[in-house]
Amino acid sequence: MATALMVWIDQDLCTGDGICSEICPDVFVSRDDGLWVVKEEASHFGTTTIFDGAEGAGHGPDNGRGVAQIPDSLIDLAVDAAEECPGECIMIEPYDQTAIDARGV
Repeated sequence: MATALMVWIDQDLCTGDGICSEICPDVFVSRDDGLWVVKEEASHFGTTTIFDGAEGAGHGPDNGRGVAQIPDSLIDLAVDAAEECPGECIMIEPYDQTAIDARGV
């Protein structure tokens, strides 16, 4: 799937409010500690990968290394989520293949 942007969450700034997931649930998901992380949903990428720092299949690194691709159809919603985030922790950046490869998933 082609994508123009990618996203990650700075865990040090996340307030755990969850507005991001309310606005764009296919990109943002809660973690067990009450903070939020990004994901690539199977309906857009074939498999679901949650960038929560957990081990095993379906998981990837969190924080700055846990970048997720944003499906082009969800870019506006992801940007809205970032703008509404009270912690200003959602980082949206241009797609970078090197960063995607560095995730190790």
